[in-house]
Amino acid sequence: RWQLVESGGGSVESGGSLLLSCVLSGDVDASYSMGWFRQAPGKLHEGVAAVDDAGRPRYADAVKGRFIISQDSTKRTLTLQMNNLKPEDTARYYCVADSAPDLGPRWYSSTYFWPHRGQGTQVTVSS
Repeated sequence: RWQLVESGGGSVESGGSLLLSCVLSGDVDASYSMGWFRQAPGKLHEGVAAVDDAGRPRYADAVKGRFIISQDSTKRTLTLQMNNLKPEDTARYYCVADSAPDLGPRWYSSTYFWPHRGQGTQVTVSS
C-alpha cells in the first residue's frame, strides 16, 4: 500500500510564498511518477506540476514561472515551492503518485487517473 502525506499548507497574502512537502512510504514500486493536483470549491481538480521517474518536471500553464517541483535524492519526498501566489491558487493541494514511470501527455487533466493520493493540504491566498 502506498501512503502519501502532505504538509506545508497555510494562509498567505497575494504575492507570498509557501512550500508544500509530500512524503511517500509503503510498498512502493521501483519506478514511479509523482505530482501535485489541486481542487478549489466548485471546480474540477487540476494538475499543477509533476515529475516522471527520471525527475523531469512538467507544469500546468497557470503556474509556470511561479512554482517549482522537486524531489530529494531518495525520490520519496516531493516538494512544491510556490512563489508569487495569487488568490486563484487557493485550493486544497493533493500529492499524487503512479507506478507508471512516464507522464502521460494529459497528466494535468481532471480525467487522468493517478491511483495514489494523499489527504491534501489547504492553501489559501488572500488579496
